[in-house]
Amino acid sequence: MSSLQALCSGLPLRPLPENRGRQAGVPHAPVRTPGLSLAEKQLALRNALRYFPADVQELLAPEFAQELQLYGHIYMYRFCPDIEMRAYPVEQYPCQTKAAAAIMHMIMNNLDPAVAQFPQELVTYGGNGQVFSNWAQFWLTMFYLSKMTEEQTLVMYSGHPLGLFPSSRSAPRLVITNGMVIPNYSSRMEYEKLFALGVTMYGQMTAGSYCYIGPQGIVHGTVLTVLNAARRYLGIEDLAGKVFVTSGLGGMSGAQAKAAVIVGCIGVIAEVDKAALEKRHKQGWLMEVTDSLDRCIQRLREARKRKEVLSLGYHGNVVALWERLVHELDTTGECLVDLGSDQTSCHNPFNGGYYPVQLSFTEAQSLMASNPAVFKDLVQESLRRQVSAINRLAKEKFFFWDYGNAFLLEAQRAGADVEKKGAGRTEFRYPSYVQHIMGDIFSQGFGPFRWVCTSGDPQDLAVTDELATSVLEEAIANGVKASVKLQYMDNIHWIREAARHRLVVGSQARILYSDQKGRVAIAVAINQAIACRRIKAPVVLSRDHHDVSGTDSPFRETSNIYDGSAFCADMAVQNFVGDACRGATWVALHNGGGVGWGEVINGGFGLVLDGTPEAEQRARLMLSWDVSNGVARRCWSGNQKAYEIICQTMQENSSLVVTLPHEVEDERVLQQALQL
Repeated sequence: MSSLQALCSGLPLRPLPENRGRQAGVPHAPVRTPGLSLAEKQLALRNALRYFPADVQELLAPEFAQELQLYGHIYMYRFCPDIEMRAYPVEQYPCQTKAAAAIMHMIMNNLDPAVAQFPQELVTYGGNGQVFSNWAQFWLTMFYLSKMTEEQTLVMYSGHPLGLFPSSRSAPRLVITNGMVIPNYSSRMEYEKLFALGVTMYGQMTAGSYCYIGPQGIVHGTVLTVLNAARRYLGIEDLAGKVFVTSGLGGMSGAQAKAAVIVGCIGVIAEVDKAALEKRHKQGWLMEVTDSLDRCIQRLREARKRKEVLSLGYHGNVVALWERLVHELDTTGECLVDLGSDQTSCHNPFNGGYYPVQLSFTEAQSLMASNPAVFKDLVQESLRRQVSAINRLAKEKFFFWDYGNAFLLEAQRAGADVEKKGAGRTEFRYPSYVQHIMGDIFSQGFGPFRWVCTSGDPQDLAVTDELATSVLEEAIANGVKASVKLQYMDNIHWIREAARHRLVVGSQARILYSDQKGRVAIAVAINQAIACRRIKAPVVLSRDHHDVSGTDSPFRETSNIYDGSAFCADMAVQNFVGDACRGATWVALHNGGGVGWGEVINGGFGLVLDGTPEAEQRARLMLSWDVSNGVARRCWSGNQKAYEIICQTMQENSSLVVTLPHEVEDERVLQQALQL
């Protein structure tokens, strides 16, 4: 078993570690089919061997070539570390700076088998959300971090550690870019080749920025989404006896079962991968499982009648579940579902993100590798069938929304009936959850703010929970608008439920939705608690990239931007640059994430609080920009709530100067001008 000291000493070359290959008993990424020419295969091999001196290249070349042939990518399984991969307490890492040790803590959490979807392939979630492209990059990154000083910055090119470069103490210690492919070449076909060559990678959002905190983050987002969906679509606060049907129990989607229990409804979640389903059941996040549609419908009926709180995992294809619900409606007149969505990795539908109903899971994996064209046809037929079933149910009092996984976008490309007549390019027959449910929340500056206690001590997390709750309660006591109070109250309830439901998987982390004031106040309170040793070690602040200003995504985060700029990525890029120059410890910018390669640009950050006055100042500056950038953009797109927030912020902070937009009050001005 390796030690952390050995892990930070550079690539293990003399002797080379034993090549144990793929580990049995753990999930593995689907086989990729990049379709490389012989020349491209040679280039991929050459690129992989660059990490190794000439005296070991002859030994490594054949096994790397075999990996490329068998799996469509060179992961370098020989160099998968022989150590328990987890977020060790921060003081155990051999580093010269607290920031570097905190980054190591976050990287190893992303690759913890309890957290990561395909740990040996360095995939954290989403089917292809990479932390690194191969294991050589992991070893070199850990080596660089162990050597880093406060006057150096580590630069990461799509998983490749370019090196340590001189910089100032106020500069980020780490700058990450993933998938920054020239726009004309940012296609799925080109991606598969470029990833196989080892020159780019899909960092998803928090995978490639080392900020994933396990499924707790999406549990929280799903809790808020379902709560607000019930308010909007059903006009209720109490979801007892209401049924939410969806799919996916993987790295992100696995949160849906726990979220259903927290909001008090009946959640039925379909999953084709038995390993993923069993993982959530053993975790306690799924209360019951069945592979029988008859049993699934029977339990659903029983739970509705008794108003039970239930999370039920159906081991099977979600298309079959939707079609069975239609059958029940047509034969009994009873609509058994109230709310529905989908959280398959539909951004990656033809390489393991979505499985066709016509085949078993094993058959589908085989066909995916042997005949991608036929597999694609079956996937698109399944998408059409799924939409057809949803459309039938939607004629009743049933409400469906797109969960930002590119489901409706891919359904449209498959020829499914998702058109909304007279709509713009970002609108479909069913709304994105941003458009109808979360959009106004973002416009008010609320989004997924999170932190990690690097001591690894649950008691530190309990202290931060107490501090965050106190901050929000104090804000309410001092008086806030009703809409803001509702969000604060939801999140106070969440914090209390999160502790009770034991949502920590991996690092000692917490998430809540907060606005700019709340984020800054919580950060200051935590930093002060570190200074007085009430919290024993530094705390890393971060957020999901899926936030107020982190992501430009026309079919998700910015799908409610109607001024024509939904397809522009200025906000995410400015977020990345602005956070870097206002004190972030590290920053990340990605192509792809959530809705797919070439469909989105997103930025993220990490900020280490160490109890110093400098850390507090960084938090005040950076967190303010991280929120106000997105609120201001939404203000200029015509959002009234964002307009009000910016006006209020300008009154409170004289350093903020924004020219506010003027609306065209008389439509005749436009009509008469165009008649010319």
